[in-house]
Amino acid sequence: MISAAINHIAQHLNQFLRHAHQLGDDIVVVSNLLSQDGALARDTANKVVVLLANIEKDTMPQQAPSTASAGGRVGVHGRPLFLNLEIVVAANFGDKNYSEALAFISSAIGFFHQTPVFDHLLTPDLDDRIEKLLLDMENLTHHELSNLWTMLSGRYLPSVLYKVRMISYGGGTLVGQAPVVSRPHTSAGL
Repeated sequence: MISAAINHIAQHLNQFLRHAHQLGDDIVVVSNLLSQDGALARDTANKVVVLLANIEKDTMPQQAPSTASAGGRVGVHGRPLFLNLEIVVAANFGDKNYSEALAFISSAIGFFHQTPVFDHLLTPDLDDRIEKLLLDMENLTHHELSNLWTMLSGRYLPSVLYKVRMISYGGGTLVGQAPVVSRPHTSAGL
């Protein structure tokens, strides 16, 4: 589901950038910046690269679904695991194309500002396992930014970090049944 979420976001960003910049070819790729041997990843030069920087558990309490059944019992479902993804959108253009890098990262920021939610109504091609994706731009201190780029490639590129919320796992599994607890009826005259 993580791959489906990131690829969905990248696909729609690619469509927007191709239209906005009147491009014939794809401009957005989902990729690491470096391969496992430390060399630059293939097919990322002069591209907008979308990559996963972090996965974290969403600590906001979520309600597990329950369904009523016959016989005064209710189905108990497993509690879903909600994840937040942190994705980096980076403009990987060489020195002579630095102004293009700035133009593409600016356009990407504008796109996500206008389209911070991806759901089935706005983007019907969203994977059926995903209800919606919410994107929030994250602010990083210089120290955090330095650490991030040391981890990613060792060299800074014009980029932006987004938190992607609403990725969930395992919320539909029925794990048991429990009796329905109801309030006792009281008479109005007492």
